[in-house]
Amino acid sequence: MAVREKFEYELHSAQEQLITLSTMAIDALDKSMDALIAHDIDKALQVIDNDANINRLEEELNDQVILMIAKQSPVATDLRRLIVTIKVASDMERVGDYAVNIAKETIRIGQQELLEPIGKIGRMHELATSMLRQGIDALIEEDVEKAKEIAELDDEVDNLYGEAIRLLFQHSAREPEKLSQVTQLAFVSRYMERSADYATNIAEQLFYLVRGRHYDLNK
Repeated sequence: MAVREKFEYELHSAQEQLITLSTMAIDALDKSMDALIAHDIDKALQVIDNDANINRLEEELNDQVILMIAKQSPVATDLRRLIVTIKVASDMERVGDYAVNIAKETIRIGQQELLEPIGKIGRMHELATSMLRQGIDALIEEDVEKAKEIAELDDEVDNLYGEAIRLLFQHSAREPEKLSQVTQLAFVSRYMERSADYATNIAEQLFYLVRGRHYDLNK
């Protein structure tokens, strides 16, 4: 196999691993939210247990890409593509960590009836997972237009986050005995907001890949 063909083959393999890692992380985020809504402790524990698989795959992908850089000495777009793969893999591993954090909050909440802001948090989850999936699709397809849409959706998530926190504070004032759940749902809100931010990070990485410049899409 020629050097270029070997590089293309290994690059395709790395991208497939990135897709698998991303799918696992987003699925974990879905399952953690499902567990929270359904008070499903067993499902929450599954999310926690499965996180080791996400971590292991991220480490393997990181090692594979570093070895490619060492062996092939890529430049320009090829080098950027590999750097972006490492960064996005790290971001998706963090999304998996947020899923674990939500699962832990689910266990702490137990069978308590969820406070009203859960609707806002649910909508944040829908947007965040949609943004993450779109971000990975845009990255693989190198579709800058798809990436632009993610930044616009992030503003909606930020607004929902603000509304959820405001409602939670109101609950803590009216029902101080529910302060524990208020705190736990505030953390869940934050984890969802940060997951959406990682989708924006992926969009920014795509701009770097395609245009060779860093852009801040959160401005």
